Amino acid sequence: MKVESLRKAYGDALVALGDKDNRIVALEADLGKSTMSISFGKKYPDRYFQMGIAEQNMISTAAGLALTGKIPFASSFAVFSSGRPYDQIRSSIAIPNLHVIICGSSAGLSDYGDGKTHQSIDDIALMRVLPHMTVLCPCDAHEVHQMMKTALTCKGPVYIRICRADLPVLTESETSYSIGKMTELRSGKDIVIFACGVMVSQSLKAAEILAKQNIDAKVVNLSTIKPLDVKRLKAYVKGMKAVITAEEHNKYCGMGSAVAEVLCETGIPIGMVAVDDCFGTSAENYDKLLEAYHLMPEDIVAKALSMLCK
Repeated sequence: MKVESLRKAYGDALVALGDKDNRIVALEADLGKSTMSISFGKKYPDRYFQMGIAEQNMISTAAGLALTGKIPFASSFAVFSSGRPYDQIRSSIAIPNLHVIICGSSAGLSDYGDGKTHQSIDDIALMRVLPHMTVLCPCDAHEVHQMMKTALTCKGPVYIRICRADLPVLTESETSYSIGKMTELRSGKDIVIFACGVMVSQSLKAAEILAKQNIDAKVVNLSTIKPLDVKRLKAYVKGMKAVITAEEHNKYCGMGSAVAEVLCETGIPIGMVAVDDCFGTSAENYDKLLEAYHLMPEDIVAKALSMLCK
C-alpha cells in the first residue's frame, strides 16, 4: 500500500494556501524542519515567524495576528503545542473565539525516539474540552491537504493532529473535506470500528483478520473528533452488535470518550483500544511502540472477539 508523509503534506498545503491568500502567516517554535512549516518560511519569509522554544509566546502572538485580520498557523510537536501554552490557548484564542489553526505535529507515540516527554497521549483531551475548539485528526496525507483547506473556512480555533510517521494513503486526493465528516472505509454488519489517525489503517487490517473468522466489521474514519456528527454516528451503529473505538491517545477523554458520550444511552456495548492510562517511552521504531501499547490490528481483533463472545 502506498504511504505518504503527513508532515510533508502539512508543509505543502501551507505553501499552497499561502499562494492564494496573503492573510496566511505561519508561526513556529524551533521545530520547523520537523513540522515542515519551514517550507512556508522559505517561500514567504516575511510571513513566517520563528518564535524559538517559547510556545506560550507563539500562541499569544498568533492571537494578536488573528486580531489584525491574519490567519495564523502555529506549529510545534503536539505535546508542546497543546500542553505548554494551554493557558494562552484557553484565554487568548478559545475564549475570544479567534481563528487560529494550531498544528500538533509528531502526535501520539510517533516521536518514538524521544520518549514520554515528547509524546502526546493527552492532546485530544486538552483541546476537546475547550469551547469553540474544532479538533481534527487526519488518517493520511490527502486528508491533511483537504483539512487545511477546510480549516480556512472555520469560525474559531482549530487543532490538527499530525502523525510523524508516513501512513498508508486511504482517501482520494480530490475528495473534499467538511467539518464533522466521518467516512465509511469498509462496510460491515456485525461490529463497527471508529478510528482516527494511524489507527484507521490498523482497523482496516483488523477487519480483514476478523473477516476470516466470519465477523463482518465496518470501519469508519472518524477524523473530526469535535464537533461530532451525532446523527451520522448513531446511524453507523444502528443494528450493530458492538462498537469499538481505536485511537493513539489515552483511553480517558479522547476520541473514544467522545463516542461513548454520544452512545451511552443506546445500550450498545462499547470497547476502547487506546493507550491504557500511561505515558509513552522510547523505542527503536514506531511499530515497536504500537505493539508495546497494544495498538496493533491483533489488539483490535482481540477486543472485538471479547465483546462478541460475551
